Amino acid sequence: MMMHQTMRWYGPHDVVQLADIRQAGCAGVVTALHQIPVGDVWTVEEIEKRKQMIEAAGMTWTVIESLPVSDDIKRQTGNWLQHIENYKISIRNVAACGLKVITYNFMPVLDWLRTDVSYTFPNGSKALYFNRSAFVAFDVYMLKRPGAEKDYSMAEIEKARLYMNTASEDEKEKVFRNCLLGLPGSDDAFTPEQVLAELKKYEGIDTAKLKQHLFYFLEQVIPVAEAAGVVMAIHPDDPPYPVLGLPRIMSSEQDAADLVQAVPSVACGFCFCTGSFGARPDNDLIKMIQRFGDRIHFLHLRNTKMDGEGNFFEANHLEGDADMFAIIKEILLLMKRRHISLPMRPDHGHQMLDDLHKKTYPGYSAIGRLKALAELRGIEYALSRVIA
Repeated sequence: MMMHQTMRWYGPHDVVQLADIRQAGCAGVVTALHQIPVGDVWTVEEIEKRKQMIEAAGMTWTVIESLPVSDDIKRQTGNWLQHIENYKISIRNVAACGLKVITYNFMPVLDWLRTDVSYTFPNGSKALYFNRSAFVAFDVYMLKRPGAEKDYSMAEIEKARLYMNTASEDEKEKVFRNCLLGLPGSDDAFTPEQVLAELKKYEGIDTAKLKQHLFYFLEQVIPVAEAAGVVMAIHPDDPPYPVLGLPRIMSSEQDAADLVQAVPSVACGFCFCTGSFGARPDNDLIKMIQRFGDRIHFLHLRNTKMDGEGNFFEANHLEGDADMFAIIKEILLLMKRRHISLPMRPDHGHQMLDDLHKKTYPGYSAIGRLKALAELRGIEYALSRVIA
């Protein structure tokens, strides 16, 4: 049994067309209704409109990425109770339209975070990159978050100061702009004032309290998902540790274990991202697949390369710190045991070839993801023959 191979599509305005994704060999598309404000209901009409568009292109849509959880729900402030009720309605609506997996995350304020979205390799291709010193410089000296210095060691502060003294104004402007990028699927960036205002709203919410809020949310929506026949898949934090003084609660194996213990239903599971979990050396990806295999509902296969300074970049899918051969083998064994074909997509491909001349969502140009999918498909095919 092979994985259900998909790619992410950001909708009608995505420079990557549905035909491109089908030509890459994908049977399905992973997408979301980005035009609907966070907290509002996804109507059957809008879901069906998107679904028919994908099916007309010869593919299927069964995985949502993502049905976003509002910051009101994460903080339990403002309209959070109404937003939970709206979320329940959206779950029922997507289930009525035949969708099966709802991806979401519980990261406060910001989604993924990088200091460079066009890190250039010697061969000219480009990738996403996280530079720890540049990020500390952004937090302490550019954003000027109150109390930021307390979150870093003296050595990190010194490296950040050195970065500010040696980096060009263009480099600092690029880091500033990249760190304030909006959520994936949006061309909008946050202003410093907006970020500081949003960060202030999380005062008093630590790791334990944010986990309580996540578990409360799931206690409300998982029974609805179970009754509707869909599953929920939480995406891990990216990067997998606290940023900007905000708690992160889905970064480690222990975080995943806490979720499983708090919400026993198998409808409450994971979007297992080998790039996000893999950007922490203390996460054993093979062990986590074995431990949480029954709760894995969706797969992001990507690879990162770390160093001892806290920096990492998006590596070629077969060349980073994660052993992709062993990971795919473990996934095939898992699917054989569960008698299921798990949906998978390559993630954060390099910008290369003709795509270097196009404006695409960072990490989501077509050719780099096609290359990644081809490599992953090759390993899967070979391993499936051996396992069979």
